[in-house]
Amino acid sequence: MPRYAYERLTALDNSFLVLEKPNAYMHVASTMLFEAGPLKRPDGGIDADQIRAMIGASLHHIPRYRQRLAWIPFENHAVWVDDENFQLEFHVRHTSLPRPGSEEQLKRLSARVMQQHLDRSRPLWEIWIVEGIEKDRFALISKVHHCMVDGVSGVDLMKVLMSLSPDATVPAESPRFMPRPAPSAIELMRHVWMRRASFPLTALRDLRRLASEAQDTRQELFVRLRAAAETLGATLRSPSPTPLNRPIGPHRRFDWMAMDLANVKAVRKAFGGSLNDVVLTVVTGAVRRFLERRGVRAQGLDFRILAPVSVRASDESGALGNRVSAWVVPLPVGEDDPREQMKAIAAHTAQLKDSKSAVGAEVLTGALEWTPSQLLALGARNVTRLLPFNMVVTNVPGPQVPMYMAGARMLEMYPHVPLADNLGLGIALLSYDGRIFWGFGADYDLVPDLEDFVAGTREALAELMRAARPRASTRGATDR
Repeated sequence: MPRYAYERLTALDNSFLVLEKPNAYMHVASTMLFEAGPLKRPDGGIDADQIRAMIGASLHHIPRYRQRLAWIPFENHAVWVDDENFQLEFHVRHTSLPRPGSEEQLKRLSARVMQQHLDRSRPLWEIWIVEGIEKDRFALISKVHHCMVDGVSGVDLMKVLMSLSPDATVPAESPRFMPRPAPSAIELMRHVWMRRASFPLTALRDLRRLASEAQDTRQELFVRLRAAAETLGATLRSPSPTPLNRPIGPHRRFDWMAMDLANVKAVRKAFGGSLNDVVLTVVTGAVRRFLERRGVRAQGLDFRILAPVSVRASDESGALGNRVSAWVVPLPVGEDDPREQMKAIAAHTAQLKDSKSAVGAEVLTGALEWTPSQLLALGARNVTRLLPFNMVVTNVPGPQVPMYMAGARMLEMYPHVPLADNLGLGIALLSYDGRIFWGFGADYDLVPDLEDFVAGTREALAELMRAARPRASTRGATDR
């Protein structure tokens, strides 16, 4: 039995390390606003020690939060090992805005915290406790490297660190952390050689599993291969260039907005489609307004977004790592009627579902496991020059009940998606407690008018709701 313990990153998880560049960090983040509640101290500050104790008491449920990276010699591939020097105080930090701090100041602080790379010699996460915010509130700014989590597992993580009850207290005792020894470089190399030797047997086992799972093996294989071919074909076509698609710098802007989930559901009820179709229609209207302000003619533009799609099974809830595929969706920015925009987007996403496009992307992702790490690294260094999309828009469902941190109720949670080179703006959404929270992350110099883009998003939603009301009224009259 080996005296050491480690876990190899999947090719997809490892790709987020390879894609990271000096100007492009690869951690996901969020800014959460809380009411001070029982954490308010007599001097007006926040009891940061209580928050740190609550987080520390939860870490035995999240082993990855006490693990660091180790690298396989001669390969650009990492493994997880226990951090023998783990210190909670390094990861849970405490700062303050000048009282009374405004939301604008919090946005600027969030952007500065988010634009700093995580220390790869330590576990890849940080939480900043920010006190001094107006209206008796405080914030938590969370950063977790994308090689550890995707959007869905990030929500699962939030459920571990927080509670559903305001009465939760720090456990009297938590399991003691005993770091396991890490393998030596020679041991890691030996396992790489063994893994390569087992590739033929692994491939045979995977084929047998596919055959046993498929009711009609030929049809299933045909569907998967066709979906993979369609996905690969879509990635070989470049979208139209826009002012958003230029080399990015190291600095970021961060902004946000919130909307009632009920309003989005009302639009979906009026037009059909999915909640995500409504979101993408709103984004279409916002992008169209942005391009018009920049003097770009929207008609005829091939503007595409990458929409991550979770392929996480129900029994994988709570597991870290990335279990995600993606859709590439063209936005009809040349269309000025929100009804027609919604119609076009709903038709395209329905086609993607029918063609099992997410399965195709998953097949291609699985093929990465068979590709040498050096070759993947070489491709990743150049992939951002040929991205088949203009923007990332990720929409993650969150809990629809209040969450609490050490008794303090979370009011709002604004997510943040990292930018790759030539992607100057990214949008992340999270639904929580009856509202949808939008986070807009942008390159500091490419999008100095980010607040105008956010205002355009609000205008696009209002326009779509106005378009939905007559249809909803007509439909209601018909039903009666």
